[in-house]
Amino acid sequence: MSTRFTDQVAIITGGADGIGKGIARRIASEGATVALFDINSALLDHTVAEFGSQGHKVTGYVVDISDEASVKNAVEQVVQTHQRLDIMVNSAGIVGPTSTKITDYSVDEYDRIYAINLRGAFLMTKYAIQAMEKANYGRILHMASIAGKEGNPFMAGYSSMKAGVIGLVKGVGKEYAETGITVNGIAPAVIKTALNEHTAPEQLAYMTAKIPMKRLGTVEEVAALAAWVLSEEASFNTGFIFDLSGGRATY
Repeated sequence: MSTRFTDQVAIITGGADGIGKGIARRIASEGATVALFDINSALLDHTVAEFGSQGHKVTGYVVDISDEASVKNAVEQVVQTHQRLDIMVNSAGIVGPTSTKITDYSVDEYDRIYAINLRGAFLMTKYAIQAMEKANYGRILHMASIAGKEGNPFMAGYSSMKAGVIGLVKGVGKEYAETGITVNGIAPAVIKTALNEHTAPEQLAYMTAKIPMKRLGTVEEVAALAAWVLSEEASFNTGFIFDLSGGRATY
């Protein structure tokens, strides 16, 4: 087993399930102490207990990443407990309406997706960097999406917010390029998670058909790439979006 994250402390949002849980499991298995942030307290407790039974060093925090006070307080608690923060992975997010024309798209739904997917990404980045600046080292990773690069029709909220996340990564990555803090993102095509269980079948079929490999990606495949991006080895990568698309990405 690799020990490349030994003595490092990581925060993973959306860590109770899906991609966040997969990344948390991977880096915890390589020695990291992991703080899982999630809004679903019951699922969070279950995941913390599961990881604990496997010997991983994991704690859970009920956090609403769209709320500044919630983010600020939780990050401060992690830093006070462990006296450091080396890694922040922002995997929390929602899909929102699918198979919905923009003329039928609810403004309330659009604002809800903004609050979690983009405002949340901003808040997590802001407070993670504040914690990392003291040591002049850190790895920040956001889950973007191929939808943010290409735009998925009938998903105006999700596509535009993931495009915003990509802009956040590129801009803040450049801001901190002369420090030891890197800011990157991963843009997956469709990954098999609970997040897409409620996606309209025709929308899911459309997205899968665009993947040359003609299959969904796996959480384990995302975690494998994430682990390298989060490691000390990825020292010359910042402000970049790594594709994980089964051949769909063209730039």
